[in-house]
Formats: sequence, structure tokens, C-alpha cells
Amino acid sequence: MPGEDTKPPVKLSLPLEYQQDLFNELRSEDELVLLARGLGLLRLVINLLHSYDAAGNNLIVIVGADERENGWIGEALAEHAAVSRSSMARGLSQVNTDAMSVGTREKMYSQGGIFSITSRILVVDLLSRLLNPETVTGLVVLHSERIVATSIEAFIIRIYRQMNKAGFLKAFSDNPEPFTTGFAPLASMIRNLFLRKASLWPRFHVTVAKSLEGRKKAEVIELEVPMTDGMKDIQNAVLECVEVSIGELRKADTGLELDDWTLDSALHRSFDVIIRRQLDPIWHRVSFRTRQIVNDLTVLRSILHALLTYDAVSFNKYLDTILAAHQPPPGSTRQNQSPWLFLDAANTIFETAKRRVYSGKPSEEEGTPGSSGPFSESLRPVLEEQPKWSLLAEVLEEIERDSYMNPTPRDDSNGTTLIMCGDPRTCSQLREYLQHMHVFSADDTRTGDEEPKPSAAFMMRRKLRNYLDWKKDFARVSASLFEENQSALDGFTDQRGNTNGYRGKGPPNKRRRVRGGAAAAGAGRSVSSSLRLAEDKESQVASLMADVRPTDADAIQKDEVAVDDLDSMEDYFELYEMNDLLVIHPYDGDMDEHVLEEVRPRFVVMYEPDAAFIRRVEVYRSSHEDRNIRVYFMYYGGSVEEQRYLSAVRREKDAFTRLIKEKGNMAVTLTLDGAAPTDPQEQFLRTVNTRIAGGGRLAATAEPPRVVVDVREFRSSLPSLLHGRSMLVVPCMLTVGDYVLTPSICIERKSVRDLISSFKNGRLFNQAETMLQHYEHPMLLIEFDQNKSFTLDPFADNSFEKSIKSADDSKDLQSKIVLLTIAFPRLKIIWSSSPYQTAEIFAELKHKQEEPDPIKAVQIGLGLGEDPYEQQSFNTTPQDMLRAVPGVTSKNMSRLILEVGDLREVSNLGQAELDEMVGREAGRQIHRFFNKSVLDD
Repeated sequence: MPGEDTKPPVKLSLPLEYQQDLFNELRSEDELVLLARGLGLLRLVINLLHSYDAAGNNLIVIVGADERENGWIGEALAEHAAVSRSSMARGLSQVNTDAMSVGTREKMYSQGGIFSITSRILVVDLLSRLLNPETVTGLVVLHSERIVATSIEAFIIRIYRQMNKAGFLKAFSDNPEPFTTGFAPLASMIRNLFLRKASLWPRFHVTVAKSLEGRKKAEVIELEVPMTDGMKDIQNAVLECVEVSIGELRKADTGLELDDWTLDSALHRSFDVIIRRQLDPIWHRVSFRTRQIVNDLTVLRSILHALLTYDAVSFNKYLDTILAAHQPPPGSTRQNQSPWLFLDAANTIFETAKRRVYSGKPSEEEGTPGSSGPFSESLRPVLEEQPKWSLLAEVLEEIERDSYMNPTPRDDSNGTTLIMCGDPRTCSQLREYLQHMHVFSADDTRTGDEEPKPSAAFMMRRKLRNYLDWKKDFARVSASLFEENQSALDGFTDQRGNTNGYRGKGPPNKRRRVRGGAAAAGAGRSVSSSLRLAEDKESQVASLMADVRPTDADAIQKDEVAVDDLDSMEDYFELYEMNDLLVIHPYDGDMDEHVLEEVRPRFVVMYEPDAAFIRRVEVYRSSHEDRNIRVYFMYYGGSVEEQRYLSAVRREKDAFTRLIKEKGNMAVTLTLDGAAPTDPQEQFLRTVNTRIAGGGRLAATAEPPRVVVDVREFRSSLPSLLHGRSMLVVPCMLTVGDYVLTPSICIERKSVRDLISSFKNGRLFNQAETMLQHYEHPMLLIEFDQNKSFTLDPFADNSFEKSIKSADDSKDLQSKIVLLTIAFPRLKIIWSSSPYQTAEIFAELKHKQEEPDPIKAVQIGLGLGEDPYEQQSFNTTPQDMLRAVPGVTSKNMSRLILEVGDLREVSNLGQAELDEMVGREAGRQIHRFFNKSVLDD
């Protein structure tokens, strides 16, 4: 292989100074690169890969890339190879499925190139030496912030570094926040990556600032959009509910650090996830009220997001679904509704949201304008528009006027206008608004010859019609569900023989507070009370429907979905002219850089703020001096949107500041080869065979302890922990068991979730039966999560219904375990609180025992000379059909495939033949399935 000093004949696309400096650093040494979001991390990785690819005779592995990144990297490498005219470049090859056979992968690895391999396949290929780590030129790790000590990626890096000391290792990340949590997080991450150096490149880096600010800047127009009074009231009410919910969490006395649980941090997108992660270790001891408040924070944050992105009708519809979802169960006297729903601020949210859509017409005698109380004879549509819509129309009109005054662009940019939104739903909303903003009905008032301003009246009327129709259908569905649940509840009460007259309904002298009117308190919950409030009478809804009925202008508009047979495409279809194109696109991470390069827009409208996209525009403008670009930056002033944007920028800056301080005080890690201790005496003691009973002599083996592991088990962290305890992990396609520790000990590992599903489908009984047939000491390992409770019993759940259900499930699971031990007395059960304890248990079980033979472990459960990998070359459709047959599992299916020719032959097998192949229980189920008459009940 050529050394890294060989200068490859390659053309790079790194025009900026900081990109070139970072590229030279990466070519000269191994390091962890932390780059601020939006500064082109993926472009840097692509150029680095191309520099090795163009040199040829290299084998480089990419770890951690997702499917979209693989597509972009492959396309960009092909483009770079064409520009550089590199005959040695091979491009990107993906290995992301088990369908690719072992022989095919081995042949691909021998030819070299750049490979993006999923972690589970890569770790198996490295351990089995299908991919020899010594032949790998280098490892490129993306999204290194996701790597922890027990992750499969850290396992891959450890194997690579143990076997290959000369190959390079580069790690990349553009998310600095995860590197600032815990004790010495940067040092821990560098240790997990087996690196010595971290390279930090924030936006305020001197070279970055010089590269982006020293050239001609992009023209930026900042547009602060004021919110309407209704939006302000709803936002303040939601924030009040969030503040009260956080206060209730603080009172819960969870014993956790609560300094970060503030209203400002609640605006962060992952705040509810962070709280749930902190509470996860004690989740079994957290009260039902605390769990409910954690879920409420997710709901309240979604309401804040919907307020600024949804239109008024869709927002009110969303609130209706939230209110319906939080209603108590039918017939229940327990008030399990969320606490925030009983606040005055919650009433403000629902009432103000409704007033943004429709309000009551004042009568001549009583009532005030805008009221929707009992004095209103009918309802009138209000249909408040989002303030950004009209401003967007003005911006597009200004762009059109500018394009008319300057028809020929003076640079290399197209005349395209690019509108960037937060999500695809907002893109669809803007497309509908721009399509119909010039549709007016005859009732619209016009003053003189003045042209009417763009309006969303047509779109909002149609949405209101759809909303009212949906409301009727939703009420009918709610009524039917109520009746079904009520009948089921009555039947359950009758079966229990309940003699208490008050059980199942409220005591007659107790008053209940019911939202939406007092009439429901005495007569029980109305079938539609979850949706309809007191003022929504049938006559009022009918008058509202009459006001928004389709007009002549509405009738001539095309439907959203049309059927086209695509005949005569040349007569009706052609490519768009880029100068007249309006592109609406959601923010999509690193893919936005690709959009800018492909579209080459002259005008960019940022409908919602995004710090990373602003930097991508800066990089794009600084990289192309011959392209002018004007950016319209829109945001709601004084809103959560503005605060969230400023908080994200501040958090990133604070994270880089902490990392810079930690880097200055960080000790250098010297054990970088990932190997076990190399002291000869210690190595000898590790390999001593102490089975010296009966006058035997002390002997030392040449290999460390060996464990045969099923390839499907590499989704868990246990193989990595076993490897970390200096055990030799041998991956194999096992038919019986998951782990083979000795020739007589076979272990089937089950997590609690997997244990429950295995009992439901009967798979565990088949697995226990096959282990008993072939091993002297079969064992069932029940492994718990290290962050969860080490028990099957429920704790501290104040919800009566959930407590009863959880207790029943727990007793049912325990009884099934007892039945399993009665059915298989030789089966031993091991309880483990975490994968760490499991690794210790395995080490104790292997003490003074012989090592397993991988070849015999694979052959157990199969016939002589059969290869379990051969089924991968068979037709997959019959395999899928066979997999659906009761009694067929992933373990015994390989035996059936290898011994039986086709499905017809399987269906004609006798009971005794099936018992011999797959066991008695599985054989009985398969035989019964194929021999049962279709006419039987």
C-alpha cells in the first residue's frame, strides 16, 4: 500500500482557508474533529476520502454513516473521480444487509476501495477475519458523539486498533453538546476512540471567521414579524403551563439535579427526552403524577411548535385531539386528567384558539362583539391568518420586481428563489398558500381600481369546511367508542358480582368539575363532551357552514390530487426554467449544502430561523465569489421561535468554550492500541489451566478464554464486554443457543422484553427443548437493563387501572417462568442485573472448564456437512412463507431448509419426521398447521 506521504493526483473542492488547514491536519495525523454545525463537515470527509481513493490500492472503512449520507458520499466521490480523471478510484461500496453472502463480501474486501458497512456486519467480519484488520488502510468514524464505551462502534475501533497499529483513524462530529455532559467527557470520548488529539473548530475560530468574513458577504435582510394578539395570549398561557409543570416536577423529590430544569431549557427540542433519560433509572419508583407531568411537557412543547407553524384552523383541530385524548376513561370516577388542563391558562389556550377560527355574531339586544356565549344566535368565521404569510407575499413581490428591473443576472447564480422551512408540513402549507393567494370571491371588498392584496381566505375557508366535517365524524367515532367501552365495563362489573352501588359511578352527593358546562356533572359524561363545548350548538354550526360554503371562485379551482395517464408527455411536460423557479424545501442537515450547490439560488427566504443553514449560506457565498445571494431572514419577534434560536447558538458557543478549557487541561492518553496488558507474567497467569486434579501437571494454553457467540447477538453490548475481559469472541451462525461457554454449557440470553414475546409465541419452549437435547448444562439468562430496576414487580404507580394490569402481567410472567422450570427441570435460570454482571457470570462459569469448539457448536442442530450460511443463497420468498408457519423459528428453519427440498415436501412430512428435525413441540405445531381442515372451526 502506498504511504500517506505519496501525493495523490487529486483535485479538491475545498476553496476556503479553514477547510484546507483542516484537510492538511487530517492527512498528517489521527484526531477527533469537532466542527460547528453548518461549516461543511461532510464536504471535508468526502475530499479526504477522495484523496485516498484516487491513490488506489487502499481499503478504507466508513463507520456510522446513515443511508442518506451514503448516497451523497457515493455520488460526490463519483463526481470527484470524474473531475480528477482518476483511473485508480473505485468509489463507494455499501455493505448494509445480510443478504450479501459471505463469499461476495470477502471478494469485495480483497479488491479494496472505500466501504460503508453497517456496524453489526462489520464487527462480525472483523472477528471472523473475513475482513482482516491488518489489511485496512484506515477507519473513518462519523457521528462520533453517539459512541459510548459499550457501543458496537467502540467495539469495532478496539478490534481495529488491537490488530492494526499502522492504519489511520479519523473521527468526526458536528454536535458539540453531547461532549460536555458528565465528568471529563472529551477525555472519555478520546479514550473510547483510541485517539490522542481533538481538533476544535467553532464558528468563532480565527481561521473560520477570517474565511467567512474576509470575502464579500451575502446580503442579509432581517425581517422581524410581530405576532397577533391571539398568538401572544396562547404563547404566554402555554409558557405558564410549562412553568407550573416544571415546578410540580421540582416538588416531586426525585433526588436528581434540578438546576437545568428551567423555563429557558424547556424550549430546547430534546428537553422532555433529557428529563426522561434522567428519570429512567428510578422510573419504576416515580409516581404516576410525575410520569404524567413528563408526558405533559412533551404535549406543551408540541403546542408551542404548532402555534407558530400551523394555520389557525389546523391548530384548533390539534387542540381538539389533545383535549379528547386527555379525557378520563368511560365510566371512571378517577380524575387522571393532566394537571395543566385545570389551570386558567389552559382555558385561555382553548378559548383563544377557537376565537382565531370563529366567534359569535352579536345579537341586537344583548351580547358584545366577538362573544360566542348563549346570546349569540349564530357563528361567524374569523379565520386569522399567520402574519408571516402576508410578509412572504410582499417579499416575493419585491423579488419579482427586482428581477423585472434586472432581467439578466450579472453573476453565475440562477434567478431561482429558494424558500427554506422547518418541516415538510410547513412546505405543503406554503405551497397551498402561494397557489391560492390570488383567488378572491365576489364578496371580497375592493376599493376603486386598487388590486386586492394576497390573501389566504380561499385556503382558510376550505380548511374550515374540512374541519367542521371532521368534527362531526370525530363525534360519531367518539360516541361509538364510548358505547363499546361502557358495555365492556358493565359486563366486567357484572362478572365480578359487584354489590356496591357507588362503584363504577360517582357518589350522588359529590360534585365534579367538568370543563365545558355544568350540565354534564349530574347526568354523566356526554358521548361527545370530549369534543363539543357548550356553545357549539347544531344551529350555530349550520350557520357557520353556510358562511363558508364554496363560492363560484372556489368551484373552478383544481383539486389537490389529479389523475394523469401521462399520455403525450412531450406535448404537455417540459423542464422548468431555472430563472422562474420557486423552490420550497425543508431543512435537511448536510443535504442543504447539496441543495444550494444544485439550485444556485439568487434569493433565499428563511421562513424559520436555523443557525446551521445561515453558516451554510456563508460558506456557499464565500466559496463562490461569482455568485451573489440575498437572504431574507424571517422570525416572530418576542416569540419562542426567536428564543429557541438564540438559545441554540448560545448553547453551542458555551459547549465549545467548555471543550476548549478541558482540552487545555486534559491529560494525554497513552494506551492507544486497545490491547490487553502485555506483562509476560500476567499473560501467562491468564492462560494457565488449573485443572490439575488427579496428579496432572500445570499447563498453559496458547489462547485466551474463548466464547462462541451467535451473530444475531451483536446487537447487544455483551459481546463487547466479553471482548474487553480478554476473551476471544468467535461469531458463528448458531442453531442452538446464543452463547456457548464450554462443550457442556449453552446459554440462551433474553432481555425482559424479549422474554415476554418469547413466551407469547412459544419460541422459548422450543429453544429450551433443543438445548436440552444437545447440551448437558443448558441455561436461560434473563438480563435486565443496567439503568432499570432489577425486578419484575411494579413500583409506586398511583394509577389504579395501570397498577392492576401491571401486577397481572407480572404474575403472569412469573407463572410462565415457573411452568418452564417444571417442564424442563434440567434448565438452569441465571438472573443478571446488567450486561456487566453477565460478563462476570460468564467468566465464573468458564473457570476451570474446557474451551468450546466453534465447529462443533455450529454443527449442533444440523446434519453432518451442512453449512448454516447456505440458506442465504436460497430463494427468499419460500423462506418468508416458511417463517410464517407456526412452530418455525429462526433457529430450526435452517434445518428444514437444508433437509427438505420445497414447501410441498414440508407439508407432507409426518409427525415423527418433524419431531426428529425440529423437536416435539415445534413438530406438533407444524404438522397440525398443514393437516388441519379449512372447514373446521
